[in-house]
Amino acid sequence: MLKAYSEIGKQLDSLADMVSFGAVPGAIMFALLSQAEASVLSIPADILPFFGFLITIFSALRLAKFNIDTRQAESFIGVPTPACSMFIGSLPLILATSGNLYDNVILNPYFLLVVTVVFSYLLVAELPLFALKFKNLTWKDNAIRFVFLGISVILLALAKFAAIPLIIVLYVVLSIFKKAPTS
Repeated sequence: MLKAYSEIGKQLDSLADMVSFGAVPGAIMFALLSQAEASVLSIPADILPFFGFLITIFSALRLAKFNIDTRQAESFIGVPTPACSMFIGSLPLILATSGNLYDNVILNPYFLLVVTVVFSYLLVAELPLFALKFKNLTWKDNAIRFVFLGISVILLALAKFAAIPLIIVLYVVLSIFKKAPTS
């Protein structure tokens, strides 16, 4: 708003992003893994929750890469940390609002570990993903964005919080099919 940019401001912004989009989802995953029935794994129950902090580590790597990668002006390379945070942050909301409908899936330690590993990889993967930046409102230049937003609104209306993970998966899938330019 003030159009005041500085190197220290850029670094402080990344630090704030690290807390919001790195530490918080890691803590959420830690809490979910703490609730999961760990006896089905050979990992000790008191060690299992700490795997959730892989999200924090890979979020830090993703944010550091983003700061020095000049290819990410028009699109992203790797899943942006806010998308990962929304996916993970939606899981406790789904548990709280679904009336035990998804408890067996979300609190399954295999599911949680797969989500942790997959998102840790996607955060730093050389995978081009479209950005939701509109330069104009023409269909030709923004078809993928309009399709994504339209489907997202429908999913949110139908499934509420349970739609958030589906929307993040949709974002990745549409990006893979679009092959976003990396400038």
